[in-house]
Amino acid sequence: MRQASWVALLAVFLLHGAGPSEAQSSKARIAVFTPGATYEPLFRGLREGLAQHGYREGEEIVFVVEETGSDSLDLASRAARLVEARPDVLFTITTSHTAAAKRMTATIPVVFTAVGDPVRSGFVASYASSKNNLTGVTSYTGPLSGKRLELLMEIVPGINRVLAVVTRGDSIAEISFQFLEETAKKMGVQVIRQEVTTKEEIEKALRGTPRGSVDAIFHIPTSLTGSHIHLFIKKSKEDRIPLVVTQRSWVEEGALVSYGLDFRLHGIQAAGVVAKVLRGARPSEIRIETPDKLHLAINLATARALGLKIPPSVLERADHVTE
Repeated sequence: MRQASWVALLAVFLLHGAGPSEAQSSKARIAVFTPGATYEPLFRGLREGLAQHGYREGEEIVFVVEETGSDSLDLASRAARLVEARPDVLFTITTSHTAAAKRMTATIPVVFTAVGDPVRSGFVASYASSKNNLTGVTSYTGPLSGKRLELLMEIVPGINRVLAVVTRGDSIAEISFQFLEETAKKMGVQVIRQEVTTKEEIEKALRGTPRGSVDAIFHIPTSLTGSHIHLFIKKSKEDRIPLVVTQRSWVEEGALVSYGLDFRLHGIQAAGVVAKVLRGARPSEIRIETPDKLHLAINLATARALGLKIPPSVLERADHVTE
């Protein structure tokens, strides 16, 4: 969709949401505002979860999808286009996309996902009630950064320096980095911080980190770094150092370990919130949810390539193991 996303969006809207027939007008329209790419499992989970709640795509519901890719400079106008389509629910993925949607509408229900801390980000008043048109499922990203470093140290006790690529100006990136740094100080680990705002700056930061200068790469989650997770995986393989990430599918793509979300299950859980809104509940009446379960995933093939042996104490706790 990328550059022609609005054209595709308009086509979908005209086809499914603005036709003259009574059957078409009775379908609930769900606008999905997503970076796309590596977040696809989350959207897949949403579809699967809504089907479980009795909302069949093409019959009870239709989707209007705006996929932005890694472009974070045009989010406001992209969100405005979705709002102009007047969907019944606006489903947002990541903190940056939720922030753009919140600026564009105070009336259309917004259900967010993959948002690290909705209160600190200023999206909602509290977990009990947003006091506005937003609700959703938080990814609980920030506080888990310290836990991920502890997990890394359990796998590779000799870690001394870790690289953290931080998206400049992103509130959740700052929160995640804060928790990482606090734990690192306690464990005697030095965190090498590199700030970025574009894909090109990510590439430059990784190229500018000589082999042997860091012992591991630590993923600080944002839509920018998530959309380009393949760059981090490539660097990890080339330099033969572990990469710690935030969700399972990236482990399946080659990262060593993750502790946090399973995007598909996150989407299924969020579908329950969307279903409540479609049945008439106001977002301010729906408590903000946290993940039903956090998942530990390990890639044994990556571990072997790095010359690492995963301790039995870690393996026995793993929810997913990729061979």
